[in-house]
Amino acid sequence: MALIIAGSKVMEQPYRPALLDELLEMFAVLETDLVDVPVVQSAAPFLDAVGEDLRRKIFMTENDSGASLCLRPDFTIPICLHHLNSGLSAQKRYSYLGTVFRQQRHGPSEIMQGGIEDIGDANIPLADARAIADAYGIAKRLTRSTDLSAIVGDQAMFEAVIRALGLPSGWQRRLVRAFGNTAQIEILLAKLDVETPAAGFDPAVSAIIGTRDQERLSGYIATFMKEAGYTTSRSRSPNEIASRLLEKMEMDGTRLSHANLEALRLFLGLEMPLADAPAALHRFLRDNGLIVDVGLGDFETRVQALADTDIDMDRVSYKAGFGRHLDYYTGLVFEITRHKNAAVLVGGGRFDRLLSFLGSETDIPAVGFSLWPELLYRNETT
Repeated sequence: MALIIAGSKVMEQPYRPALLDELLEMFAVLETDLVDVPVVQSAAPFLDAVGEDLRRKIFMTENDSGASLCLRPDFTIPICLHHLNSGLSAQKRYSYLGTVFRQQRHGPSEIMQGGIEDIGDANIPLADARAIADAYGIAKRLTRSTDLSAIVGDQAMFEAVIRALGLPSGWQRRLVRAFGNTAQIEILLAKLDVETPAAGFDPAVSAIIGTRDQERLSGYIATFMKEAGYTTSRSRSPNEIASRLLEKMEMDGTRLSHANLEALRLFLGLEMPLADAPAALHRFLRDNGLIVDVGLGDFETRVQALADTDIDMDRVSYKAGFGRHLDYYTGLVFEITRHKNAAVLVGGGRFDRLLSFLGSETDIPAVGFSLWPELLYRNETT
């Protein structure tokens, strides 16, 4: 058993004794800055970035001023805040190793997590390739396995395809939120296959909605709220409600043509060795008459940059419908598993909008990955 210091607590963990030292050594070789962040964090950045559903998965409390606090559920957001608070404008690679705390029905609530966050590198394809190669190299060394596989997806390409299909912004947001969830995507595609008439509105409201006149609808709602005794301090404003109603009508009345629906399903079904993906994506766009506003140049550059590392490209596949369930991902997503074991050893992706969401005045490119030493240890012994 190895003794791991996490925050102020010393815990026993069933790791190979030298595994964590070996991991820290690799972080140093990869020229990262090892940082620690407080165990107790403000809950607001996590809830704002990930969503209110996170409340039931984290350990929360309050300080003496009533502000919501939590035990850190991961390191990415705290490290982004650390970067912003440091005032650095140059690119920086951070590494971390410590305990995260998550409420789980099965398994421990305290989990050791390590990883690397690469913040500020404007050469996005090369930074993406480096993240995949470093994650793969760490997993390969720590598991002593030659049987690892990596799967790569690209949320930015998915977003570009649904924009090219002409879907309203509301539908785009709904599909992006479901990206990577095959069952949920299928439910949404089924709704796009059949027009759903708007229902349940007061006739007067339905008549105004039919005109698409948001100002008139907002005025009607404001009058209704005033007569009913509602105030904007206790609910959304009339204009916000009007905007949502018009968006709902647009979404309910939207359907994709059979050809476009089949094109989207075809795209989501694309799966192949990563090296073959650029050519396959070019064919898909050409055959379906789609022009995307995200070029394939960066995708191809990323593939070539990854091929120039010592990673075995035969072990890396591309799956167009593959995503990871975090709202802040914006582009590359990937996971690494042992071929005979479905457990995810390493997972990561690109999160270019997260730092501006957390307070940066400008967009800052960022990509990173997390790994779980206990799983790496278990895979070494199975």
